[in-house]
Amino acid sequence: MDWKQDWEPWVGIQVLLSECAFGGSTKCCDPQRKAEKMSKIGSFEGFQPVSLKQEGDDQPSETDQLSTEEGDPGKDPEPSRISRQPSVTESTLYPNPYHQPYVSRKYFVTRPGAIETAMEDLKGHMAKTPGETIQGFWLLTEIDHWNNEKERILLVTDKTLLICKYDFIMLSCVQLQRIPLSAVYRICLGKFVFPGMSLDKRQGEGLRIYWGSLEQQSLLSRWNPWSTEVPYATFTEHPMKYTSEKFLEICKLSGFTPKLVAAIQNAHKNSTGSGRRKGLMVLTEPILIETYMGLMSFIGNRNKLGYSLARGSIGF
Repeated sequence: MDWKQDWEPWVGIQVLLSECAFGGSTKCCDPQRKAEKMSKIGSFEGFQPVSLKQEGDDQPSETDQLSTEEGDPGKDPEPSRISRQPSVTESTLYPNPYHQPYVSRKYFVTRPGAIETAMEDLKGHMAKTPGETIQGFWLLTEIDHWNNEKERILLVTDKTLLICKYDFIMLSCVQLQRIPLSAVYRICLGKFVFPGMSLDKRQGEGLRIYWGSLEQQSLLSRWNPWSTEVPYATFTEHPMKYTSEKFLEICKLSGFTPKLVAAIQNAHKNSTGSGRRKGLMVLTEPILIETYMGLMSFIGNRNKLGYSLARGSIGF
């Protein structure tokens, strides 16, 4: 390519500008003179628009897209629109929308495999007494005669009610209480009530199972908070019942009560021993808890001492 042809347009423009700026005459304002000068400059075919795109970038730029739309006479002009993709937020829904997941993780019973291990351990205990068929497992909260909450696993067979104190931290059975279903004579469903002078009261409903005579209960066992000779047991729903569908099924009293009543009635029909009762009474009445000061239950229930709970690190 000849360098003279490349530089000819630039030289003409420079001459024209210099005459207008420093010539001191009005020739630069004459239209005829401008036309003559521009005709001598030559064509600008050497100048081509340059696209500032990187190599490998096949997407058209915004300027190319706008110039294409403006240069297409066959299409009707449309107002410009700014399209934004809607944000998508994924959330996990729980049966109880007010339940906080990090609270449930503090309970060891909700850890993966914990409740399944406990059930297998109880099945091993039942294997030592052949001839009994397991009706189901439930996870409930026992309320003792001093209003203390205790985490319990209940197992119902065709002959026995097992109340198990299970350590979900060490995954071991700590205490196991067997109650013959043929000895149960009364079940009460209702709200909890307390003496008028009681300082520690609780709300809610529960279930109480009677298998012994209250008149034969000694004064020592009544006022001993650690006594195991109380002839009844009181239960309410476990606080983790809304954690998942699995816990919702095994933690509700509405699922436990009909299974227990049916098993007791069948046990009464098949029982022939001396401990046989005339029948089962299912009553709907308030459940009395005789506590007055309630300092021990106040501290224990507020801190969930009756549950296998992650307490956090203790130290300095």
